Amino acid sequence: RHSSGTSEQQKPQPPGEGAEPGAPNELYENPWTIPNLLSMTRIGLSPVLGYLIVEEDFNIALGVFALAGLTDLLDGYIARNWASQKSVLGSVLDPLADKILISILYVCLTYTDLIPVPLTAMIVLRDITLIAAVFYVRYKTLPPPKTVGRYFNPCYATAQLKPTFISKMNTGVQLILVAASLAAPVFNYVDSVYLQTLWYITAFTTTASAYSYYHYGRETVNILNK
Repeated sequence: RHSSGTSEQQKPQPPGEGAEPGAPNELYENPWTIPNLLSMTRIGLSPVLGYLIVEEDFNIALGVFALAGLTDLLDGYIARNWASQKSVLGSVLDPLADKILISILYVCLTYTDLIPVPLTAMIVLRDITLIAAVFYVRYKTLPPPKTVGRYFNPCYATAQLKPTFISKMNTGVQLILVAASLAAPVFNYVDSVYLQTLWYITAFTTTASAYSYYHYGRETVNILNK
């Protein structure tokens, strides 16, 4: 959803201005954009939602989930329409926030018997694998010296991630299932066959998404400091 732009925000770091000795010129950007702050807000709301679900306070959980969804819509809209708000970090942070939110929600909804264990296991395993891949790409694309400080410094942009089309669809389907599951105890349709059908649809899109990354993996990563 986020992509690198040609604004002043993203530019090679001049030698001697904060660069470590021996480090080549590399893309250095301001990570404190509105979309990135919205993504971090979504990450912060994730444990709050998890707590509300475990406590079975589904009415408030629905409201907080709607707020998290609003941050997801806004960060993409702002990044697409204001060049100064685009960032390479956003291409990683936005899907990472979605994965953290989805993983916590599915685990907690499974704890309250609203989503089956095998489906949650499939989703969490896929997300852990993708997150591990992101950390690996970060390590491989970070120019020397590969220090811990530079690795975790969001100002150093090394690679931009481009999710596959089926992955975007899958995220939408997974969030629809979360919304439907949260609303089920509120509106008394926990045993609905339609909800159970949505389980199988979500399992299919999750499997298809995982395969798309396996098949098109290299095409989803744009290395910036070649």
